[in-house]
Formats: sequence, structure tokens, C-alpha cells
Amino acid sequence: AIKGFKIIKSDPKVKSVFINIFGGIIHCDMIASGIIEAVTELNFNLPIVVRFQGTNSQQGRDIINNSNLGMTSIEDFAEAAKKAVELAS
Repeated sequence: AIKGFKIIKSDPKVKSVFINIFGGIIHCDMIASGIIEAVTELNFNLPIVVRFQGTNSQQGRDIINNSNLGMTSIEDFAEAAKKAVELAS
């Protein structure tokens, strides 16, 4: 996750990030923890919207939404994409 966030952070044209995850083998709560670790380590400050679907998706959303890092997790794909666009403005 850290390498991906470094690449995104290096592009000045990026205004927000939309992450869409289907968690099967790796559970969404574990992915959420990895996202938080990467964002914290890199002091990543772009708006981030995460959509989780799959195993432990609610726990993943809770982790993101309670992180106090300004990230948002939304269950519905269209609503999550809409929010990412809105935050890019």
C-alpha cells in the first residue's frame, strides 16, 4: 500500500483517491489497517474514499471512518465514487 500511495502522492494532478476493495482471502478490516498505516507513515493528505465489499467489510468501514484521518468509507459503489469526485473539487 505504501508504494501505491507514494506514486499517487507524487502526481500533482491527483485531487482525491477512490479505493475499491473486494475482500475475500484478505479481510477488509486487515486492508483498512494497512491503508491507515500507509496514510499515517506518508503523512498522506489527499481526500480518500474507500469502498469495501466482502469479508469483514463493515469492520473495515468502521476502522476507516473512525480513524480520525479524514478518510471516508461508503458501502455503495456509486455513492463512494460520487463522494470522491465531490472531495476532489
